[in-house]
Amino acid sequence: MVGYKFMGKAHSHAYKDVGMFFDTAADVVMKAICGRDENGVKEAADKFGWESYETDWRKMIAREDIDFVDINAPSDAHKEITLAAIAAGKHVFCEKPLALNLADGREMLAAAEKAGVKHAICFNYRFLPAVQLAKQIIDEGRLGEIHHYRATYLQDWLVDPNTPLAWRLKKEVAGSGAHGDINAHSIDLARFLIGEFDRVVGHNRTFVKERPLLTGSAGGLSGGGASTEKGEVTVDDATGFLADFKNGAMGMFVASRFAAGRKNHNTFEIHGSKGTIRWDLEKLNELEVYFREDEPNLAGFRRILATEPSHKYAGNWWPTGHIIGYEHAFVHIVYEFIQHMTTDSPFTPTFLDGVKCQEVLEAVDLSIERGAWVSVDEV
Repeated sequence: MVGYKFMGKAHSHAYKDVGMFFDTAADVVMKAICGRDENGVKEAADKFGWESYETDWRKMIAREDIDFVDINAPSDAHKEITLAAIAAGKHVFCEKPLALNLADGREMLAAAEKAGVKHAICFNYRFLPAVQLAKQIIDEGRLGEIHHYRATYLQDWLVDPNTPLAWRLKKEVAGSGAHGDINAHSIDLARFLIGEFDRVVGHNRTFVKERPLLTGSAGGLSGGGASTEKGEVTVDDATGFLADFKNGAMGMFVASRFAAGRKNHNTFEIHGSKGTIRWDLEKLNELEVYFREDEPNLAGFRRILATEPSHKYAGNWWPTGHIIGYEHAFVHIVYEFIQHMTTDSPFTPTFLDGVKCQEVLEAVDLSIERGAWVSVDEV
């Protein structure tokens, strides 16, 4: 694994726990974790349960005792590490966004397909039981024709103008700000649940143009020391866009890291001709459902607690009502990817999904540049 901060910890937890709760077709052996800071990566290896550590990812990828590589380093490193891992015949699991831009993402996808290696992108929210239930309800036609998809992803960790200039605020490292960081999740959930985008139109803002330089490592989020010297913020703080889907549905999307009081408010609400469903990551075990076919005196939103054995993945954990958390989505996607690598079972999201997401992201950026609607197919 390359990376050992926030996502490194989340992914390591998944590898340690997956075999305890799921019957995997192969055992996970955590061979090596890699980072540039030797003291930091050595401490992470000891704490997270890795057998060894490396400070050079090239050396790690060349090791014959490693079958697949997990990449959760900053976004600007994804392409180079991925292409090297593919060339070495390794399967690859990559954090989102797949690459800094669409051209690089397409190159990574083409390389993986040509080499015949397995590939995955970490759109982990697909793998929560309540989201899986939403997908089942839609696929069974219980919502009827989909009319509206509304998504918000709101955080507030940048509201303070003195929050230091972490790498997520630098375009050359992150690619984009709130758009690529959290709108990417909303876009993927929309594609997963209701289908492909047709056209988009957007707008964005950078509310704080300069921030104190970072004097310590913060893993891409707030934290670390702040210098008296300032640097330029080169990404968006918030991006919103409208969308038309190929199935005729209308979409509204807002991503902001300036929403005071919202810590990780990732939501969707889907309206169909027969009903509505809505979900909020901060209440991730719950799905709210409304069906028009209900008797008038009993009509209303019902709260489904998706912890029954009949809810996908839930039966592998605790008795009904004993809720799961954020980290469990990573266990579920790791489980599915292990099965895919070892048994060739069907699997998404792959690099193709990463590319499809990047197409929408860049279509929105192009629409902002032009001040007009842009077809996703033209990017």
